[in-house]
Amino acid sequence: MQLNKLTHIYFLGIGGIGMSALARFFNASGKQVCGYDKYESELTSTLIAEGINIHFEENVDLIPVQIKNTIAKESVLIVWTPAVPLEHIEFVWFQSNGFNIMKRAQVLGLIVDQSKTIAVAGTHGKSTTTTMIAHILRTAAVDCSAFLGGIAKNYNTNLLLGKNLGKENVAIDQNIVVAEADEYDRSLLWLHPFIAVITSVDPDHLDVYGDETAMHKTYQDFVKQVEGYLITKSQVIEKLNLKKEDRVFSYSLDDTQTDSYAENIKIIDGFFTFNLVVNNSKISDLRLGLPGRHNLENAIAAVVVAKQMGVNDDLIRKALSSFSGVERRFDFRIRSQKIVFVDDYAHHPVELTACISSLKEIFPGKKVTGIFQPHLYSRTRDFAQEFAKSLELLDEVILLDIYPAREMPIPGITSAMLLEKIQSNKKYLYSKVELIEKIVQHDFDILVTMGAGDIANLCDPLERELRKKHQLTEELI
Repeated sequence: MQLNKLTHIYFLGIGGIGMSALARFFNASGKQVCGYDKYESELTSTLIAEGINIHFEENVDLIPVQIKNTIAKESVLIVWTPAVPLEHIEFVWFQSNGFNIMKRAQVLGLIVDQSKTIAVAGTHGKSTTTTMIAHILRTAAVDCSAFLGGIAKNYNTNLLLGKNLGKENVAIDQNIVVAEADEYDRSLLWLHPFIAVITSVDPDHLDVYGDETAMHKTYQDFVKQVEGYLITKSQVIEKLNLKKEDRVFSYSLDDTQTDSYAENIKIIDGFFTFNLVVNNSKISDLRLGLPGRHNLENAIAAVVVAKQMGVNDDLIRKALSSFSGVERRFDFRIRSQKIVFVDDYAHHPVELTACISSLKEIFPGKKVTGIFQPHLYSRTRDFAQEFAKSLELLDEVILLDIYPAREMPIPGITSAMLLEKIQSNKKYLYSKVELIEKIVQHDFDILVTMGAGDIANLCDPLERELRKKHQLTEELI
């Protein structure tokens, strides 16, 4: 398919973070962009403000007439995300009427096909690492585009556009794209990057893969598509049974046996200062403007990529210290002497452990209360014991009901079931409706909200109530 021949793009599930980045790209390219989503959100409101027509009712009559009545179906593309079920009324209508329908990941693959792509894959840390790489390159005045899996706080968007993306007859080296490579539904296999980062291969999406072996096979297939360099952890090299060849670079937090690692790590005011060894050369006096040891690991991967792209040490220092992070990734909503409120996208046991452990390290001796909304019935079923162990790191646990996303309920799989497995004498199950009223009755030093569902919609009212209770205005520790 030739994307430049398209005039209209319709998105089924336009409010998703990956879908909205594609919608923004096509909108900026002068296409007529519109779409459907089940939920109104801050992101869909922003897209509407940018001139994109969106409706929120599953209704064929609401599809714009220019698309419904077109005779030139080859000029229309329907972009679909698997989060929208196949029996969706609009999907069925488009399918039965002969429209071109493509998955989000396939469309991303087409967009970046003629670019020098840097792809970041892995169970955890994709969005932060992708955004860090883009920020370092931008700080170094490297013209690049980026499709991000979250809203970059430095840029307030999930799409960064370089001057050459989507243009014809541009040399590949002059069209650099940084993209998140999603493992769900084997989406990453639509990409053929020049540089790839794999942050982790912990089991997830077993509803798609069935088992860890099948998931690892997908990553192995992805590695075969990498045209230049692979940057990953030594554990990933072992798990995927990869050869440690010249094009494969290993990294770690502090393992001196890997090609790149941090040393002299210190925490000052909740943030890291460190030196970095990258392939036998040292970069000294780095400061990461983001807390959490998992983010320090992400930064190491990003710096290795930057060095492969020729960025000098001074610009790397400048970029890391000015990096503000990604919304909902260890995102400080309140940081005062009285109380701290952090919001995080963590929805896998490993991510929960990393988030909670980081809070305990930054704020030693403080009482940490966590609100967790499990995401997907299948994931809750597959990792119930692991979730329980991770949540036991909290001083106080509050669960919300499972966010189903694309799934139907599974008998016996509930938040109440998970609550029973958690060994804690301070554990609660609240509904979203009662959460705000209940939480102000709790006493804690640190509050963290975690989950990939609509728990994000509770953060603004939570922050308002906590500020009111503690009489807070603007503050920083």
